[in-house]
Amino acid sequence: MRPNLTIFENPAALADRVSDRLMEQISKSSGRRFDLAISGGSTPNLLFSALASKYPDSALWQKTHFWWVDERMVPSNDPESNFGTVQKLLFSKIEIPKENIHYIHGDANPLQESENYSILIQQNLSSLDGWPEFDLILLGMGEDGHTASIFPDQIGLMHSDRICEVAHHPVTNQARITLTGKVVNNAAKIWFLVTGSGKAERLAEIIGRTKNAPQLPASYIDPVHGELCWFLDEPASSSLSQP
Repeated sequence: MRPNLTIFENPAALADRVSDRLMEQISKSSGRRFDLAISGGSTPNLLFSALASKYPDSALWQKTHFWWVDERMVPSNDPESNFGTVQKLLFSKIEIPKENIHYIHGDANPLQESENYSILIQQNLSSLDGWPEFDLILLGMGEDGHTASIFPDQIGLMHSDRICEVAHHPVTNQARITLTGKVVNNAAKIWFLVTGSGKAERLAEIIGRTKNAPQLPASYIDPVHGELCWFLDEPASSSLSQP
């Protein structure tokens, strides 16, 4: 199957257009709530800023429930906190009920918080095939091919039978909580946001399913029943074979 790719000139253009597409998805959803799992990183941060600028008073925030794909185990006021960043860029600027924001407590015990967050997801989301089903998951990809907080040396987390796991950054050993591969692949929609020339080679290996692809966690994102879309800027797409 040909990958669903959309290429933009630069990260700002990507964030602007994807913000519109995201709000359109929420608007079209028939349920009373829309469960959205988000990732951290420079490109998602541009998206959050675009949403805050263009849709501060949208009534759609009343039905949108935010979850985290992964989180660094640091206090929420730490600059590395994914929740803290989104709080500053988006939540502080829109009208959204506090009960719609389901964040990971980064200052808690990692193993206990991983279990607590798994239970919270189970209690709030509908399930399909025995796994929770998010309406949409936003993912990024690192230059090493990692996604969520599943790194190449911990690729087994893609196949875990748990909803959440504790991962560790391969260089700093920083503890993180991450959704596992089976949960991500059970989502109704998965959108990758990938920018920058530093990711071009890994992206080409994943899209082209080369022999190196199985060593890259992002290559294991393959929805069981949902839709996978890639949103790229021109530098990130520069190593892809042209049709």
